Amino acid sequence: MATDPICGMYVDERKAIFKRAAAAGTLYFCSERCLNEHEAPEIEAKKLKKQATFAVLMTVPIVVLSFFYALLHNNIILFLLDTPVQFYAGRRFYKGAFDALRARSANMDTLIATGTSAAWLYSTAVAFSLVKGEVYFDAAAVIIALILVGQYLEEMAKGKASEALRKLIGLQPKTARVVRNGKETEIPITEIKVGDVVVVRPGERVAADGEVLEGESAIDESMITGESLPVTKRKGDEVIGATINKSGLLKYRATKIGADTVLQQIIKIVQEAQTSKAPLQRLADRVSAYFTPAVIVVAILSGIAWYLVGGAAFALTIFITILIIACPCALGIATPTAILVGTTLGAQNGILIKGGEALEIAHKTNTIIFDKTGTLTKGEPAVTDVVGIGYDTKQVLKLAAAAERGSEHPIGQAIVKRAGEKSIELPVIKKYETVSGKGIRAEYTRQDILVGNRLFMQENGLDISSIEKRMSELEGEGKTTVIVAYGGRVMGLVAVADTIKQFSADAVAQLKKMNIEVWMMTGDNERTARAIAQQTGITNVMAHVLPQDKAAKVKELQSQGRIVATVGDGINDAPMLAQADLGIAIGSGTDVALETGKIVLIKNDLRDVVTAIDLSKYTVKKIKQNLFWEFAYNTIGIPIAAGLLYPTFGLLLSPMIAGAAMAFSSFSVVGNSLLMRRYKPRI
Repeated sequence: MATDPICGMYVDERKAIFKRAAAAGTLYFCSERCLNEHEAPEIEAKKLKKQATFAVLMTVPIVVLSFFYALLHNNIILFLLDTPVQFYAGRRFYKGAFDALRARSANMDTLIATGTSAAWLYSTAVAFSLVKGEVYFDAAAVIIALILVGQYLEEMAKGKASEALRKLIGLQPKTARVVRNGKETEIPITEIKVGDVVVVRPGERVAADGEVLEGESAIDESMITGESLPVTKRKGDEVIGATINKSGLLKYRATKIGADTVLQQIIKIVQEAQTSKAPLQRLADRVSAYFTPAVIVVAILSGIAWYLVGGAAFALTIFITILIIACPCALGIATPTAILVGTTLGAQNGILIKGGEALEIAHKTNTIIFDKTGTLTKGEPAVTDVVGIGYDTKQVLKLAAAAERGSEHPIGQAIVKRAGEKSIELPVIKKYETVSGKGIRAEYTRQDILVGNRLFMQENGLDISSIEKRMSELEGEGKTTVIVAYGGRVMGLVAVADTIKQFSADAVAQLKKMNIEVWMMTGDNERTARAIAQQTGITNVMAHVLPQDKAAKVKELQSQGRIVATVGDGINDAPMLAQADLGIAIGSGTDVALETGKIVLIKNDLRDVVTAIDLSKYTVKKIKQNLFWEFAYNTIGIPIAAGLLYPTFGLLLSPMIAGAAMAFSSFSVVGNSLLMRRYKPRI
């Protein structure tokens, strides 16, 4: 039986597994290197790596031997070395040129195939003494090797899409515990049916979307909704598959399974967004669609004209000289060299740019959307305010932290952490009780400490009117507030919130100066979202946005003709990062966000968003300068090569001079790109 070349499984077995998985509405990975139909990028990258490596290894001796030609005196060796580079490593350019020809067009492949073929043909004729002149095997080999390396690096970036999908799938638990015939039975999640009663214990992931039937617990939905705090779930509430049960035991009825779950919808959105975008058409390709046919026509017409005047040998020299001087040596490296320097500069400044496409898109960005939790904010609750009502704030914090010391709730942990930062010594409390969804009761010196919400205090007969106004003010600022009472008296309150990162406001201000419209998108409630937006200087806010809706929100802005960049850090941000024209991931975020984003900010500093866009503008400016001078050189050089000045001045370019001019144009392009190293970030 045939085996799959990637994972080694029997092909028929693999197809059967995929069929069963598809029927269950899930994706299946048969190995780490095999992801359903998403294997193509990996295969293509392997082919490019093989061809690029071969081209580089063969080009090095070609260039060295060409340099020491005076000692070599044998062009046949160069012919033998260059021919495999031309027709094995460079065969993809011939295929691309042929495909363009069938489509009645011309592209970069046409230029590369035509130019390198002209250099190879002429050099071969010289090597076998069919004509007299210099050989240009080194020029042809360098062009092919350099462009293949650039294409390989770009293909490697594309292959990250498969890794992102693997991470998403990894969130889904492999098994679930369902109640059937009155007994709990553990089954694969693919066997869950709508209506099944599923049991999820503390620390476990929810297996499918559903509705709570029994129990009460805090569910960590941060990977799906972006909410920084766990959400209390009771009877009648909805739970989402792949979220984490933090505390109590829950029983819920499965309402959505397979492809209908929120997680699978996110996966589908990421797939569609990543596969629907066509590769960015480079400026060189657009120009070459007209440039290449024009050069070939000029070469043919010039050859015919000079054949009628000066004979076959003279005409052939003219024809070959035109094609050599028009060879896209500088054109082929005008973009890669600038991108190489640009991406290197980015890395030196803590910005990973995944290929030239990201740089080219970034400079056009006019709208940017920030995720809130973990992107604009730190992504974890912290104590922002401690208020005392007739008591010292230190005493309020001390008793609250003492009661919360054993708590696993993020709010309690934030309170204990703040007490530690204040070097407050906490008394040992042996007796305490957690009241789910309301608060905590602890005993200290035979008196009760109560830390919780309004309902908890009212149920314990406490009057909170003295603190209600201040509590409402803090809640209006988007802060979660708990009341602290001791011995039957309200002592004060503690406010907790997800605080903004140090340079969030600076980054937003700089982006506005660059005439970029800034938005914030979050799954959080409107009040919290507006409070954070006000602190960062953002006026455009989209709140209550679920992950499966984030891509749609990005599409809305794109439909208005905007070039949209998105910045996020979590799994819930993957759809919007993939859908955006440019996805920017925070380096401290999840693997899925890092792999879906085209730009990654290593330092977790939002000012680097500004630097990334500014560096993009600078790099693209250099690319355009390179292309301008290359085409200016061709505009001047081609007429001279065609013999325009020969009748009047007797001036005629030989293939050797054409080759030297071609080399000079390459030197000027590389030199201009290297000047980019003087770049300094604007903030």
